[in-house]
Amino acid sequence: MPTLRFEAGTLALAGAEKDDPRVPEPLSWDARSACFRAPAVAYASVVLALRRAGFTYEDEARRYEELAHGARVHREPRFYQSEALEAWKRNRGRGVVVLPTGAGKTQLAMMAIDDRRRSTLVVAPTLDLVRQWYDVLGATFGVPIGVVGGGEHDVRPLTVTTYDSAYIHMEHLGSRFGLVVFDECHHLPSPTYALSARLAIAPFRLGLTATPERADGLDAALQNLVGPTVYRRDISELAGEYLAEYDTERVEVELSPEEREEHDAERQIYRDFVGMNGIVMSSPRGFGEFVMRSARTADGRRAMKAYRRQRELAFAATAKLAYLEHLFSVHKSDRALVFTQDNATAHLVSRTFLVPVITHQTKVTERSAILAGFAAGTYSAVVTSKVLNEGVDVPDANVAVVLSGSGSVREHVQRLGRILRQREGKRAVLYEIVTARTTETFTSDRRREHDAYR
Repeated sequence: MPTLRFEAGTLALAGAEKDDPRVPEPLSWDARSACFRAPAVAYASVVLALRRAGFTYEDEARRYEELAHGARVHREPRFYQSEALEAWKRNRGRGVVVLPTGAGKTQLAMMAIDDRRRSTLVVAPTLDLVRQWYDVLGATFGVPIGVVGGGEHDVRPLTVTTYDSAYIHMEHLGSRFGLVVFDECHHLPSPTYALSARLAIAPFRLGLTATPERADGLDAALQNLVGPTVYRRDISELAGEYLAEYDTERVEVELSPEEREEHDAERQIYRDFVGMNGIVMSSPRGFGEFVMRSARTADGRRAMKAYRRQRELAFAATAKLAYLEHLFSVHKSDRALVFTQDNATAHLVSRTFLVPVITHQTKVTERSAILAGFAAGTYSAVVTSKVLNEGVDVPDANVAVVLSGSGSVREHVQRLGRILRQREGKRAVLYEIVTARTTETFTSDRRREHDAYR
């Protein structure tokens, strides 16, 4: 009898004749191994097509199991969580759900796992998130939870891993889970992380994100990797009852005369080089071309130095720090997160105002201690570059200050989302401090292109 097997991230149908007309797509003949083969991600469609064709075979690919027990703890779902689950079920347990930070995406995943009751792998972008999922899964299902990544390799019916570990190990683990939950699934379409989905047979897939859109357009790949967007609610729809009420305020500050003179001079050096070399910085490859050409000559290296300096002056203008001091005074009884575009500015804020700083270089133990101190009220403010954009639960934060950032809509929405977890009587506020008459004004306009800021 023909046999369907899982082999290193692919499906192999062995024992079928090469010219058997009943063998459906996407299975195709692999002359190297004399069998039919398809990507593991096609498992559900392959099985369905074989059944429809009346093809008899033995399924040895499926190694996942039914969970012996469902959830031990049941929380009453919010209306939109129930709607999202039903939409996902109508699409045969495949698809992406878009909900704001703080709206309960993790709880929705618990509901989906309980509904399918199959071995489940949760894939998250950071070890911090892995730990959060580990705790929630354990508390909800009351069973030991497996972890793959961070020096651990313990595979269980309910397992959590990172994207970095998933794409490395999925060619071996891809047959062991019937449901895969992709947290912050906007990361998934990158060439390496996509292997986390392509090498797995899981017929059921749930993608969770607050911001699925990607600047490179690769978010369209989520359709094949996870499924279509089956449900979406935005911040503006849930603010008030399910998320904290909030305000946003953009504040423009001026460079000092000395800063302005230096900024404009440095910017002119950079712009002259770009113009003479015909580089279009607004094009998708513009910045990469600038980096490449600037490395070739002394003038180019000077232009790169000028480019960086004019950005530094805008990022950390004296007036920005003065206004930040004012905000710390106004919000001295609140919990504030200060976001910067670069580590240098984050450390400058930390030194100037004696507040703890978290960057990608901060050790895990130190980061945990800082966040614990923030939650306990020991620290009223924390400054960070990009580390806290996603993946860390800071429910006590109610003030966000964007001192500098990229033009990414996703990043800006994520930073707003950090302060929107609901608390009784809570009203959050996000300040965006922008240096006038610099590229920051255009960057700010781009990143505010979201309903949450209208």
